[in-house]
Amino acid sequence: MVKNNKTKSARDKKTVHRSVSFTEEDYAELERIAEQKYVSVAWVVREAVTKYLAEQMPLFAGQD
Repeated sequence: MVKNNKTKSARDKKTVHRSVSFTEEDYAELERIAEQKYVSVAWVVREAVTKYLAEQMPLFAGQD
Protein backbone atom coordinates (compact mmCIF):
# COMPACT_ATOMS: atom_id res chain seq x y z
CA MET A 1 0.00 0.00 0.00
CA VAL A 2 1.39 3.43 -1.00
CA LYS A 3 0.97 6.24 1.49
CA ASN A 4 -0.62 9.38 0.07
CA ASN A 5 1.63 12.30 1.03
CA LYS A 6 -0.74 14.97 -0.27
CA THR A 7 -2.23 17.45 2.19
CA LYS A 8 -3.97 20.82 1.99
CA SER A 9 -1.91 23.94 2.68
CA ALA A 10 -3.05 27.18 4.26
CA ARG A 11 -3.87 28.48 0.78
CA ASP A 12 -6.09 25.43 0.18
CA LYS A 13 -3.74 23.99 -2.45
CA LYS A 14 -2.70 20.36 -2.46
CA THR A 15 0.90 19.89 -1.34
CA VAL A 16 3.31 17.00 -1.67
CA HIS A 17 5.86 16.18 1.02
CA ARG A 18 9.32 15.16 -0.22
CA SER A 19 12.73 14.72 1.34
CA VAL A 20 15.57 16.90 0.07
CA SER A 21 19.28 16.82 0.96
CA PHE A 22 21.46 19.93 1.25
CA THR A 23 25.13 20.46 1.91
CA GLU A 24 25.84 21.65 5.44
CA GLU A 25 26.85 25.05 4.06
CA ASP A 26 23.66 25.48 2.01
CA TYR A 27 21.46 24.43 4.92
CA ALA A 28 23.23 26.85 7.26
CA GLU A 29 22.53 29.64 4.76
CA LEU A 30 18.87 28.60 4.52
CA GLU A 31 18.63 28.70 8.32
CA ARG A 32 20.22 32.16 8.38
CA ILE A 33 17.76 33.48 5.79
CA ALA A 34 14.81 31.91 7.62
CA GLU A 35 15.90 33.45 10.90
CA GLN A 36 16.24 36.91 9.33
CA LYS A 37 12.76 36.67 7.83
CA TYR A 38 11.17 35.03 10.92
CA VAL A 39 9.95 32.10 8.82
CA SER A 40 10.75 28.38 8.59
CA VAL A 41 13.42 26.85 6.38
CA ALA A 42 10.58 25.07 4.57
CA TRP A 43 9.05 28.46 3.73
CA VAL A 44 12.37 29.70 2.35
CA VAL A 45 12.74 26.59 0.18
CA ARG A 46 9.15 26.84 -1.12
CA GLU A 47 9.64 30.52 -1.94
CA ALA A 48 12.90 29.77 -3.77
CA VAL A 49 11.29 26.97 -5.78
CA THR A 50 8.33 29.16 -6.70
CA LYS A 51 10.65 31.92 -7.94
CA TYR A 52 12.84 29.43 -9.82
CA LEU A 53 9.86 27.88 -11.59
CA ALA A 54 8.46 31.30 -12.52
CA GLU A 55 11.85 32.23 -13.97
CA GLN A 56 12.02 29.02 -15.98
CA MET A 57 8.48 29.32 -17.34
CA PRO A 58 7.54 33.04 -17.24
CA LEU A 59 4.37 32.62 -19.30
CA PHE A 60 2.87 30.43 -16.58
CA ALA A 61 3.98 32.49 -13.55
CA GLY A 62 1.13 33.21 -11.16
CA GLN A 63 -1.44 31.06 -12.94
CA ASP A 64 -3.47 28.71 -10.75
